[in-house]
Amino acid sequence: MNERAELGHNADWDEIARADAAHNLHPYEQMSNWGENERYMITHGEGVYLYTDKGQKMIDGPGGMWCTQIGYGVKEMADTVHDQMMQLAYSSPWSSSNSPSARLAAKIADLAPGDLNTVFFTTGGSTAVDAALRTMQYFFNRTGRPEKKMILSREKAYHGSTYLAASATGKDRANSHFDHATNLVHLLPDVNPYMRPKGMSVEEWCDAKVADMEKAIAEIGADKIGAFIAEPILSSGGVIVPPDGYHKRTRELCRQHDILYISDEVVTGFGRLGHWFASQDVFGIEPDMITCAKGITSGYLPLGACIISDKVMEQMTGEGQDVYYTNGYTYTSHPVVSACALKNIEIFERDEILEHVRAVTPHFHKRLAELAESPIIGDARGMGLLGCLEGVLAEDGRETTKEVRDNLGEKLDMACEKRGLIVRPIGSMCVFSPPLVISKAQIDDMFDILADAIKEVEGEFA
Repeated sequence: MNERAELGHNADWDEIARADAAHNLHPYEQMSNWGENERYMITHGEGVYLYTDKGQKMIDGPGGMWCTQIGYGVKEMADTVHDQMMQLAYSSPWSSSNSPSARLAAKIADLAPGDLNTVFFTTGGSTAVDAALRTMQYFFNRTGRPEKKMILSREKAYHGSTYLAASATGKDRANSHFDHATNLVHLLPDVNPYMRPKGMSVEEWCDAKVADMEKAIAEIGADKIGAFIAEPILSSGGVIVPPDGYHKRTRELCRQHDILYISDEVVTGFGRLGHWFASQDVFGIEPDMITCAKGITSGYLPLGACIISDKVMEQMTGEGQDVYYTNGYTYTSHPVVSACALKNIEIFERDEILEHVRAVTPHFHKRLAELAESPIIGDARGMGLLGCLEGVLAEDGRETTKEVRDNLGEKLDMACEKRGLIVRPIGSMCVFSPPLVISKAQIDDMFDILADAIKEVEGEFA
């Protein structure tokens, strides 16, 4: 038993679990059972595996929360963080700078596509999105068009939990008791090809989705719309891959109408699709801004970034006195987190992780596609090391009840969990995005468990 496992073994996990239930408010907490919710406790992680207080070894199917790219227990990450803390634990981004954040900004500018050369550091994905949307507002105020502020987003999109980011989120809005700035955001209809009408081709579906955007621009007025924010793949919405050509065509609409295109790469950035960023290398577009987080540190420390194009920066700078970019966080350009991100990138490059992702992706999707043969699975989709299983639709004519269909993800999660695999349930779906260092053999282990779990759950649809 290693040192980390030994520490976990000696802990009073029952007491820790009671403290967690009584005092720790988790994201998406079930409030009707507040104080009684139970979660398995994670004691430690190694590679692609997590270990629970009960001693169970689990494949981390969701990759933490889409973020544990290099896997758990990488000692040189801990050593880097320790060394930087001892040298310089903090410096104010208002009055000074530091070497790790300066070097990280330059490195990200080098990795980002096109002319995206300016980096604003934040505390995570939500604040990166807020920074991008606030930068859009600043941009149009600065260029004398204060009325051009409406944000186009999409149903099923997830952009974060801070106010502007949550307002631009289309996922779960109807079920939320939180407020949203609905006057600032217009949601375009679902782009999921799985939801297209029977008999409609994917190409026709793409035409219809582009037409949805054209209609919104015409109705709202291009002079009122400041930005279109889009995840290359709508991850938390169910790993929704828009139809081929969609991104290029919507990018062109933004150019035509002087609408800033914000590519939210909080999930797809830093290797998830086998590239540093997916916007250009996978989908062939150069956005005006990119947001990123999660994989930038492989989840070892919280960090986000808004990357801004030269075109946008040139119009926000110069001319006029005392014009400040009055946006910032106490932890912007944090030296320890920046050092962590630099080491993460170094490990990516040294261990050829991007190349590894591209090498194992075909096998990942071969195994994923095989699961669609089940009568309870309507769609098995994904790209790179992103996957989703979605239950059959009622319109398919199969004997599924709404109660079972809406809880399919949870049922699959429970069946997988007892077999040693964590997946993320979302209604009728379960999604997964394992650490990028996952081997071909571990991919087989993951899908073998999924296949066995599906067989168990099939019985409830009989």
